[in-house]
Amino acid sequence: MEIERKFLISSLPENLSSYPCRHIEQGYLCTDPVVRIRRQDNDYILTYKSAGMMSREEYNLPLTADAYEHLKSKTDGIYIAKDRYCIPYGKHTIELDIFKQDAAPLIMAEVEFASEEEAVSFTPPAWFSTDVTYDSRYHNSYISRHGYTP
Repeated sequence: MEIERKFLISSLPENLSSYPCRHIEQGYLCTDPVVRIRRQDNDYILTYKSAGMMSREEYNLPLTADAYEHLKSKTDGIYIAKDRYCIPYGKHTIELDIFKQDAAPLIMAEVEFASEEEAVSFTPPAWFSTDVTYDSRYHNSYISRHGYTP
């Protein structure tokens, strides 16, 4: 089960370059339900996500580089590229995504939780702005089909 909240941000945190950064590219084989392929640095993953906004089922399966490249040609819509910074925040990790190419200039933060109660009680840092957890326009699968419009 994936339980996460999503936020737009008002400003980048200080010392952003001091945090670990992963380079991600991903495409969608299906968006209802979500079936995604992702390359994260040198890891390749096939993901299934059920319907839902803050809470939903998520299953990740490893892919080989060859399988990823084969499936990449079968994706629909915009291929998403982003840099993901992993920023410690209390007992959580903020995943700050800076989108590239067609989804730029979107910058969004995600935080995952162990329970819905923990997610609801979360107090975000001051550099977060709008909570977009329940706005489907900020799901990557939506962006892959419709693009991002600021």
